[in-house]
Amino acid sequence: MTSYSPLHDPEKDAHVGVPSLRQAIDRAREVLAEKSRANIHDQDEMIRAAVGLHWVLLDLLTALDAERVVR
Repeated sequence: MTSYSPLHDPEKDAHVGVPSLRQAIDRAREVLAEKSRANIHDQDEMIRAAVGLHWVLLDLLTALDAERVVR
């Protein structure tokens, strides 16, 4: 048992919506550009960047998995 709450637990957290692959790629590019301006010396900004990138990566992988099922 951990003494913290994980950012994401795939066994407990269902993915609510699956974006199209194009939407997921566009959003990943937007967030990557946005987070690239974060101050590496600011712990709060780094945490927000990590969380934001985590969620867009999760969406991107979910969209890729859905695309594979369709093909």
